[in-house]
Amino acid sequence: MPPSTVDSSETRASQINGCAVCLDMHTRAAKKHGITDQQLHTLVAWRDSPYFDDAQRAALALAEAGTRLADRPDAVPDDVWDMAAEHFDEPALVALVLNIALINTWNRLNVHYRSGRRRVDGPVAG
Repeated sequence: MPPSTVDSSETRASQINGCAVCLDMHTRAAKKHGITDQQLHTLVAWRDSPYFDDAQRAALALAEAGTRLADRPDAVPDDVWDMAAEHFDEPALVALVLNIALINTWNRLNVHYRSGRRRVDGPVAG
């Protein structure tokens, strides 16, 4: 899977989750991996933007579905999954899903800790 596809899906999830630290990191990585300014500027409106190909759109749709789990009864609808499966083989699809899950985890940690501005002294109860 192209690194730019991973970067754009991680950036989109970070936009949804409001994680500034991840947005900064992944937009920088995206630029290094060939994502254009037009793509970065229109990522929030990727459905209407002419700057994304079908594979990128499939990855972005899967990233949004995997990030907005509570927005609909069928969190990741079959049509979203099938569209991603059309563009990515099984190992790439697994990698994409894992990246979406991981970025959502990092987003949630960073949002709770306000990107490192909040600290926890002592052990954290588990």
